[in-house]
Amino acid sequence: MQREIILPELGADSAVLSAWFADLGDLVYEGDRLVEVLVGGATFDVSAPATGRLVERRAHPDQPLVTGEVLGLLEVVDEAG
Repeated sequence: MQREIILPELGADSAVLSAWFADLGDLVYEGDRLVEVLVGGATFDVSAPATGRLVERRAHPDQPLVTGEVLGLLEVVDEAG
């Protein structure tokens, strides 16, 4: 199952992606720092919404973003298995 990585409400309608902290194929754990965005001169982290492998990046550094935009996709890993 895939899970979207979504830009949350950060107090402004727009942001700019600063950096990714995982490469395609990397295993990340729920709550891990995954993406950094710039909002009005301040930086914010977007955490992984689930444990899984990063399979797609839809947003790229220096790209303008809006709240609710899909930044990428995780292929969810069943930690029990």
